[in-house]
Amino acid sequence: MEEAAHPYVPRDLKLPGYVPISMSMSFILAVYLGASLLVVSLVWLLLGRKKAKVEKLLMCWWAFTGLTHIILEGYFVFTPEFFKDNTSCYLAEVWKEYSKGDSRYAGRDSAVVSIEGITAVIVGPACLLAIYAIAKEKSYSYVLQLAISLGQLYGCLVYFITAILEGDNFATNSFYYYSYYIGANGWWILIPLLISFRCWKKICAAVANNIVETKTKTKTKKKNR
Repeated sequence: MEEAAHPYVPRDLKLPGYVPISMSMSFILAVYLGASLLVVSLVWLLLGRKKAKVEKLLMCWWAFTGLTHIILEGYFVFTPEFFKDNTSCYLAEVWKEYSKGDSRYAGRDSAVVSIEGITAVIVGPACLLAIYAIAKEKSYSYVLQLAISLGQLYGCLVYFITAILEGDNFATNSFYYYSYYIGANGWWILIPLLISFRCWKKICAAVANNIVETKTKTKTKKKNR
């Protein structure tokens, strides 16, 4: 029996046992956006009731990105032959569809697998910890958010740079290149940059206040002697 031809680039990419996508792009995106909206709404209503608007938005972002890392990217990492799935598993369909924008996922590129593995196992849980840190006003909140954001930025840089070094020719066409490869990943550059800037300012302000308080206490002690 002849194997089904895959839609990915390069055309000579070997995917033995490939099973064509059974779900439409609109359905895949609708489910993902609907689930994301549900998560964000629950976090906003249940966890952010007594928080400032910025903090509520941050908690929603960490919930969205954390679950995306753990569930979606975790599935990719631990299911190397998702392209063979014939059960219409939603997560397999997501990666079959996304591979139209970057076939390195279907081809199990070592750089992509490494990045996604670290992201799913370390960054994902750290994002959920950030929600707790913000909700409970933990002292490590800004440091943690800065560390996660820098990790996401580093992962995106490696992701794009390795693609460029390998020829940057992994998208089926320009639509998938700009909507999936550029558009979908662009948010993980823009938002972590904004969070990093905010956390840097908060940390610097806290350190500066601590220095001023220390100097004030030192002067007070000297005067009292």
